[in-house]
Order: sequence, then structure tokens, then C-alpha cells
Amino acid sequence: MVAFMALCVASLVPAKANDGIKLVAFGDSLTAGYLLAPEDAFPVQLQSALTDRGYDVTVVNAGVSGDTTSGGLSRLDWSVGDDVDGVILELGANDALRGLDPATTRANIDEMVRRLTERGINVLVAGMLAPRNLGEEYAAAFDPIFEETAEKYDALYYPFFLEGVAANPMLNLADGMHPTGEGVGVIVENILPQVEKLIDQIKAERSTAD
Repeated sequence: MVAFMALCVASLVPAKANDGIKLVAFGDSLTAGYLLAPEDAFPVQLQSALTDRGYDVTVVNAGVSGDTTSGGLSRLDWSVGDDVDGVILELGANDALRGLDPATTRANIDEMVRRLTERGINVLVAGMLAPRNLGEEYAAAFDPIFEETAEKYDALYYPFFLEGVAANPMLNLADGMHPTGEGVGVIVENILPQVEKLIDQIKAERSTAD
């Protein structure tokens, strides 16, 4: 009888409220885990950290090495399915390394965040900084793109994806640009509070919808 009553109560609870949360880490080689063992990649380490904190969250690796914001935009719709709750958007580093027009980068980031927001997917925009050898004018046009776009669409924002890792030879591969597994661990530790805010947003919206 008790089991029957529990089953009845469970049937009254919306299924979505009990589902785990699905996040997509959508980015370039920094997300994909360039030259790293699979378990050292950012999405895997992030999911492990979230699991350790008791979250029922799946983090999907949608990183493509060498991707620019234009490449990301071209694959966004099919890379992020309708079952996705949130996206960590990490793109722009390759635009800057190639010296691409910041206006194009801005337009691409804007369009990606706009599309995701319109689909009801929560977004965490991870910022990137231009290499200083490109000059102050380029940096002044490039650096604010991510924060300003996040503010425009009321998305979450993390100022610099490589915070605590960039330019540290102990945390980067021999190329000086891609983090080691330990470096990825630092990235995860630093960005984790914002990812937790992303999860809290998703849970709050589910509760409101219920």
C-alpha cells in the first residue's frame, strides 16, 4: 500500500523536475582538450567537479580545435540539441590569434547568444582577451565583446576563460597556448562558481515552469 501511494505521488511530479541537467561546453581547442588525455579535457573535469558537489549534471564536449566564432555559429544549431539546458560558450581565441575583424567576432558571438536565448537555453559566456602584440586598438575593440554581449541578453559572464593559466609555463603545453591537464583543473576551479549559478538558473526556471 505504501509503495502504491509513493508511486502515485511520483506520478504527479513533473518528469522534467526530476531530470538531470544537461550542459554543453561549446568552444574550440581550449574546450576540446587539445593534446590531452580524454579525462583531462575541460568538460570531463568540470562534470567530475560538479558530481563531487552533488549535482546531477552531464557536461557534453562540443569543442572543435581551431574553431573560430564563424565556425561555431555555423554548427551551433545542430551541436546544441533541444534537450540541452545550458551552454558554456567559449569561442574567440582563434579569431584574435588570426587577427580577424573584432566586428565579425562580435556579430557571431551576439548571434549565438541570441539564438540560444530565444530557444530558452541558459548561457554562460566565457570571455577571451586579445594578444597584446596586436595593439591597444585591437584589444579595445575585442576584449569588451563578451561582457557586453552577455549584458545585452542577460546571460551569465565569466571574464577570462584562461584566468590563472595564461602565460604560466607550468600550466601550459610546450606551445604556451593550450593548458595541461593541471591547467584545465585551475580553469575548472575558477569558473565553477559561475557554472553553479548557471545550474541554479536552470533549476529556478524549472520550478517556475512547474
